[in-house]
Amino acid sequence: MAALGVAVVGFGWMGQVHAQAYARVPHHYAEIDPIRLVSVADDVPGRAEQAARRYGFETSTPQWRDLVGDPRVQAVSITAPNFLHREMGSAFAAAGQHIWIEKPVGLTAADARAIVGDVQVTVGFNYRNAPAVETARALIADGEIGAVTHARFRFLSDYAAHPDGALSWRFERARGGNGVLGDLGAHGVDLIRHLLGEIDSLVADTAIFIPGRPRPTAATAGHERGSGEPGPVENDDWFGSLLRMASGARVTLDCSRVAVGEQNSYGFEIHGTRGALFWDFRRMGELGIATGSSYQDEPVRIHYAGPADGDFGAFQPGAGIPMGYDDLKVIEAARFLRSVADKQPYGASLVDAVRAAEALDAMEQSAASGAWVTLNHAG
Repeated sequence: MAALGVAVVGFGWMGQVHAQAYARVPHHYAEIDPIRLVSVADDVPGRAEQAARRYGFETSTPQWRDLVGDPRVQAVSITAPNFLHREMGSAFAAAGQHIWIEKPVGLTAADARAIVGDVQVTVGFNYRNAPAVETARALIADGEIGAVTHARFRFLSDYAAHPDGALSWRFERARGGNGVLGDLGAHGVDLIRHLLGEIDSLVADTAIFIPGRPRPTAATAGHERGSGEPGPVENDDWFGSLLRMASGARVTLDCSRVAVGEQNSYGFEIHGTRGALFWDFRRMGELGIATGSSYQDEPVRIHYAGPADGDFGAFQPGAGIPMGYDDLKVIEAARFLRSVADKQPYGASLVDAVRAAEALDAMEQSAASGAWVTLNHAG
């Protein structure tokens, strides 16, 4: 059977992560058929050619449309900026090419819904893939902490805390969408849904704390300093939301891209009628668990993820050996390739992206009106 032909569109940091993940899949998942890295597309001069040499793509192109319908390419990673997701995703889906696309899948729920075709679509909600998170989900489903009553989720980062950070596309409404909501909030909403089920209604507030930034003088990679003329920041630096879950649980979600002193401080505290769970991404392999019959003064024990937790066994032989961020993307790549082979979704799908985007749209609506918003899932 011919190897699946894969292309990567957009080759900033996340494009590199996808390419590396594809290369590592056979090392961890021997049952998944090998692939070919057929082509890489990026419009920054020289970037695609350099990527092809470094990562072993057969060809490169500055024009992503060259790959739409290319018979050599059966699957595509879309790691371009948010405003391109709808156009790219719709084109590749219509051409029958399977898609692994980074969140938030466009700028709105309508953008995510616009990607229509008889293809598999896997979405880059990587934090749900952490083995300790998978164990937390199983414990909740099995009733080990009783009925979930309330929870706190946080996605706090300092990547945009410097006031001289370049005014890249991330800070523009037309290209970066709703700012921290789509960037970190999408992850937060997906993690909430993955662990606790659907959101019924919510209220939210948003803010821009750094209203202006210097424009970049060249293509930016990551979060570089700007040196050009100042320009306005058009989307939000922070948001906070209170959510009512369909189960009756109450949840708070706090997200910031300008939180000085917070480096990828992502995690949750989930409380139930008989226990609680605690997880911090920076200690990804540890899950705090409080269960028992005491209710008061119940101790928290640390469970170290091991081969029985999620996909941990594909990477390490024993509990307590750390995994990293890139390992989560290898899990995601494997689930995408398995989805293509089996013609059914594994892991985060386009439906998850639509649901997350609906919640983010509702948060923007709530922040503008100051009112609670009920989610009516449109599809």
